[in-house]
Amino acid sequence: MKNTIIKYLIFTGIILFSLKGMAQQDPLFTQYMYNMSVINPAYATDNPGMLNLGGIYRSQWVGIDGAPSTASFFAHTPVSERIELGLSIVHDEIGDVIKENNITADFAYVLPLDDNNNKLSFGVKGGITTFDGDLSRLVTNQPNDPAMQNLSEVFPVFGVGAFLFGEKYYLGLSAPNLFTSKHLENEQGLRSLGEENIHYFLTGGYVFDLSEDFKLKPAFMARGVEGAPLSVDITANVLMFNKLEAGIGYRFGDSVTGLVNFAVTPGLRVGYAYDYTTSNLSSYNDGTHEILLLFDLDLFGLSKGYDKSPRFF
Repeated sequence: MKNTIIKYLIFTGIILFSLKGMAQQDPLFTQYMYNMSVINPAYATDNPGMLNLGGIYRSQWVGIDGAPSTASFFAHTPVSERIELGLSIVHDEIGDVIKENNITADFAYVLPLDDNNNKLSFGVKGGITTFDGDLSRLVTNQPNDPAMQNLSEVFPVFGVGAFLFGEKYYLGLSAPNLFTSKHLENEQGLRSLGEENIHYFLTGGYVFDLSEDFKLKPAFMARGVEGAPLSVDITANVLMFNKLEAGIGYRFGDSVTGLVNFAVTPGLRVGYAYDYTTSNLSSYNDGTHEILLLFDLDLFGLSKGYDKSPRFF
């Protein structure tokens, strides 16, 4: 009984912090390197004729009632030598209280830099975010608190990014949404109940050839937003025979991660990641599970090959 009460208190605290804090963090993914277009509209594959499809499902802090869960779908393809288009859908839930959907489209323009296949792309992202909250499900010490009401709002999304890449590296800088939004602003005398500020992402990765069949692929992601601590992820994966990939990761002050994925076919890859919580929440949850599915479809037989570059795509 005591543990159940503690879990509900933790969950309620998470909800109130995300709603009343200065900023609200976007959904995160451990396997972010396979889902780059969600955070950077300038992401480019440089692989004509290939339609990249994928999805990630993340169940966070298993064992805590009402813990967050996130599902994403993404599609990406070059339509010419210099233009790539993408579509992303992200559905985020916190228990049965908060539900958010992000639906965005990406446009990237790729510029060749030299004869060594180094390129720089610039991108823009546009779409909408739908936000639904049933705050009446939260129990407070004020039964008639006007803040505890239902929310249903739609916000515009506009983001920008830059992406520098070659055959064995990438470096990206992006802000997926330059618009800020406030929930319940100036309603019923309330100044603001929740607020979403601009998120900035810096990502990078490199490939080291250990041998013909083994490649080391370190990567990092740093994201910052006003009102929240800087979040930094580092990972180190080893790709074996272009089939099996396994590695470890660390999110500073939050979790240690194990990652693995396998190419079932040349165009189908399945992955899994487990986060072991190292923060104060470690005593109250059984970790976080994440499932990845990637599917690559050669539309017109123009693809240079899925394994042309051992980057994180």
